[in-house]
Amino acid sequence: MGRGKIVIRRIDNSTSRQVTFSKRRNGLLKKAKELAILCDAEVGVMIFSSTGRLYDFSSNSMKSIIERYNKAKEEHHQQGNPTSEVKFWQREAAMLRQQLQSLQENHRQMMGEELSGLNVKDLQNLENQLEMSLRGVRMKKDQLLMHEIQELNKKGNLIHLENVELYKKVYGTRDVNGANGANGEPLTNSLAIGEDLHGPVHLQLSQPQQQNYETPARATKLGRLQLQ
Repeated sequence: MGRGKIVIRRIDNSTSRQVTFSKRRNGLLKKAKELAILCDAEVGVMIFSSTGRLYDFSSNSMKSIIERYNKAKEEHHQQGNPTSEVKFWQREAAMLRQQLQSLQENHRQMMGEELSGLNVKDLQNLENQLEMSLRGVRMKKDQLLMHEIQELNKKGNLIHLENVELYKKVYGTRDVNGANGANGEPLTNSLAIGEDLHGPVHLQLSQPQQQNYETPARATKLGRLQLQ
């Protein structure tokens, strides 16, 4: 004998109503979980009991599901309402203007302008950002300089090898440093090879040294005596 058809209406008995709510709530949450797993669907279910207690299930973050729902509902509403679409783009334009204004304000502060409204903590954060940016710029500059130095070293070594080959073709295989011309003069000056023809060219990056321009007091005194 089959089950009789249940009339869908409010259950008057509070105990029976609570038992039915508990059973059907668990069944609904179980079905929602199965639907999310079996069909790879994004599911969110929220249930409030008659006493105000919340029961929920979400296959992902409930916040992201609600945001996705609101966005989809708004887009669907805009498709049938041109006025709402205009308002939507007006809000987008206003938000972009606000972001642009914030970026321009940050740029001016990076340039050292409009700092009157900042407190000590804001200034410290701005200083840290500038230091990080400066370190990044210096690292990039050093990388470029090292690359250029390596290229110059390669070119210098190629020129050095070409000079050696040219010298061998002109003067044979004699020692470059000890070779002299017909008049007894060194041949390195005429070929502009340098002091050591067999030494490769090597450049390296070094920090500039600070020069001390202070004149010692004793040297100044001696200079005055000499002028007299």
